[in-house]
Amino acid sequence: MNIAVLLSGGVDSSVALRLLKDQGHKVTAFYLKIWLQDEFSFLGNCPWEEDLKFAREVCRQADVPLETVNMQDEYWDKIVSYTIREIKNGRTPNPDMFCNRIIKFGQFLDKIDSAFEKVASGHYANIEENNGIFRLKRSPDPVKDQTYFLAYMTQSQLARAMFPIGSHNKSEIREIAEKYNLINKNRKDSQGICFLGRIKFSDFLKQHLGELPGDIIELETGKRLGRHKGYYFYTIGQRSGLGLHGGPWYVVNKDVPANIVYISRNEEIINREKETFTVADFNWIENTPPDKKQLGVKIRHGANFYHSTLELNPDGTGKVVIEKPDKGIAPGQFAVFYDGDYCLGAGVIC
Repeated sequence: MNIAVLLSGGVDSSVALRLLKDQGHKVTAFYLKIWLQDEFSFLGNCPWEEDLKFAREVCRQADVPLETVNMQDEYWDKIVSYTIREIKNGRTPNPDMFCNRIIKFGQFLDKIDSAFEKVASGHYANIEENNGIFRLKRSPDPVKDQTYFLAYMTQSQLARAMFPIGSHNKSEIREIAEKYNLINKNRKDSQGICFLGRIKFSDFLKQHLGELPGDIIELETGKRLGRHKGYYFYTIGQRSGLGLHGGPWYVVNKDVPANIVYISRNEEIINREKETFTVADFNWIENTPPDKKQLGVKIRHGANFYHSTLELNPDGTGKVVIEKPDKGIAPGQFAVFYDGDYCLGAGVIC
């Protein structure tokens, strides 16, 4: 087949490219330029040049053409603006979720149109097709499995997607990279928000939201203990960066309209667990809700699952009850649902 490979400069997508070429496919690599480097030039040289350097060398070694596609405007319009909006509203955004649906397997597909039969990436996930229905299946590596970030994809997107490394675990990918003697065979995995690279999240917020001074108030007494530079710089449970004596102090709540950050010495306030939450804005990969209520659920990327009960409501929301309480559930996060090894879809925690 004629396949477009999304190449990031990391080892996973590089191995995916080499595997596809060895299978006899015609492969073209694409590096998506999503950086916000123009706005952050004050931080120094662009750190993403290193990614592109690795991508170029991988393609040179494999004798594969590499094209750079500028998608900065698309990222700003859809992903960055969503991230800023969620943070301003006091919620926890997940830009990688929409990056896959809207950009990598959305607007990028529109750009290449029908020139390529498939778009491949280095995600740890699998796709199965049965009678024209495409299903998203977990990787055998429970830690690296990335179906969580792919749970907002559609049937038409899965029909054109390929995940060549989905049947492998991370250690096997490192071994394959060693066999190919890839320049990035020992490169560390990237961390953080996709479009920021090595830019600090606080620098990103300051650049786009500025500073908004407000009061830091002790929850139990209502006493004002200091000033902050904006509620959006603080997360629930945060301990460092408050600059106050007499601690340790913890951020335990935020009043977004009033721009107040509440703190306490009582860590138990933020450790209170809950087992029931509401989810909205569902995306079901097979287009219809599951016909069973007992499902697996992830509320963050990683190996941990909860057994759960999902009750769908007439208004389109759903009530989720998990088997044991969790203290990290926050509005704006995604709950991703599973039936065994199959990812069914996701919804946003209200």
